[in-house]
Amino acid sequence: MKQVYIILLSLMMLTISSCEEYTEITPKGALVIETPQQFLELVSLPNRGYPINNFQYLSDDQWMREANVIGRTPNIDIINFTFDETIDRVSLFTASSFYNQAYTYINRWNTVISLVDDSKGDESIKQLAKAEAKIYRAYDHFLLVNTYAKAYDPQTAATDGGICIMDKFDLEAQPSKSTVAQVYDFIQKDIEDALPYLKEKPMDVYHPSLAFAYAFKAKVHLFKREIAAAQAAAEKSLSYNNQIFDMVAYNAKGGPTSVAVPAADNIEVLSYMYMTGYNEMNFAQSYIISPELRTLFGTNDARFNLFFNSTSTTNLDQGSNTAYWGVQYTRFFYPTVGMKTTEVYLMLAECYARDNKLNEAVGVLNTLRAKRILSGTVNLTVPATRKETMELVVNERRKELLLGFNRFFDLKRLNTEAEYAKTITRVFPIVNKTVPQKTYTLQPNSRLYIIPFPLSALTKNPKLTLNTDEKVPF
Repeated sequence: MKQVYIILLSLMMLTISSCEEYTEITPKGALVIETPQQFLELVSLPNRGYPINNFQYLSDDQWMREANVIGRTPNIDIINFTFDETIDRVSLFTASSFYNQAYTYINRWNTVISLVDDSKGDESIKQLAKAEAKIYRAYDHFLLVNTYAKAYDPQTAATDGGICIMDKFDLEAQPSKSTVAQVYDFIQKDIEDALPYLKEKPMDVYHPSLAFAYAFKAKVHLFKREIAAAQAAAEKSLSYNNQIFDMVAYNAKGGPTSVAVPAADNIEVLSYMYMTGYNEMNFAQSYIISPELRTLFGTNDARFNLFFNSTSTTNLDQGSNTAYWGVQYTRFFYPTVGMKTTEVYLMLAECYARDNKLNEAVGVLNTLRAKRILSGTVNLTVPATRKETMELVVNERRKELLLGFNRFFDLKRLNTEAEYAKTITRVFPIVNKTVPQKTYTLQPNSRLYIIPFPLSALTKNPKLTLNTDEKVPF
């Protein structure tokens, strides 16, 4: 059997024009991968990052400082923030870190899946390595399809344009674009293939656990509106890990200034990944929350009081009722693009609400709120209608699943249902009185919700076409 040499720098680049030939001489700086255990170790990737800058401001939870908008030449942030559909977005997307990194990771997982069977060693470790790589491959395809395509709609998914499925390691591949339904079928097959072999307690925190796998399975079912299956998977995930970090008790101990809770110590975390790598949320001014979300938190929510700064004269417009995340990830790790147990509780609550089990839905929310609300009203009252109960669930999701892509994805999927669709309005500026104040509107069916593929990908693969009516500049 030939040894497999993975040159780490090359593996992390999708712009390689040709595949290296395998040789019997180990290249300088290469990592020799030749046993099942080494393939399993390859799944561990501590610094996985998913930058959200291409679509960060297409959300009612995010905000920009006025000096970064007023009088500036429109960039993609300003276009998204002002919901401007008249400007050519496609030409501005010359490249995308989110797109490139997700497919880079997929190539990594495909390396394991494609080659581990040829290694010599324990068959059970080979199965585990493939299973872990498949659950992560499914996760990355899920992120891509929910960014670059329409949200899953049972009525149109079979014809809606999706993304390219990458099911094998091939740096020269130019696959055809699949439909949204085909991508979801691929994701669900990978999940089901992986589940029998995953472990409750994996090798380290950067390997997927059964709690994560079932949480992700629940999320996929929920996004497809397969409510019974989503509920079952959420309950299964919680059977492995149902812990909620007690922020009320943490607040009493002094919070992050007194007690550090790094990633490995946060009992809620199901998957360790970041928006920006290990410098997660260190760029405070980049993560300003909107006045709407700030108001939603109120004055007695530990999620706001412990972690947000609303008084800075440097990073905030005074009088705007905005705030920014002010705690480094080394003081408290708060998953933004990974999954955690509280998301599973919220998915379970949504399943109950959609199934008209309103008491059960609110009961789950109150279980979470008991660990989040510092004073005053902790237990919510059960509303009279499903729609009102869903509003409680959605509001709790906004406060709990902060700053990453969760709100963007939620808006997209809920906008496919008339009962829950939201037209976002943004009045801007709030503080500056020298320019006219305008109201900007984002309709539920806006094409802005579908992010264009980067030009770097479109030019490389002629089979890849946009999922909107926008034009490519070539």
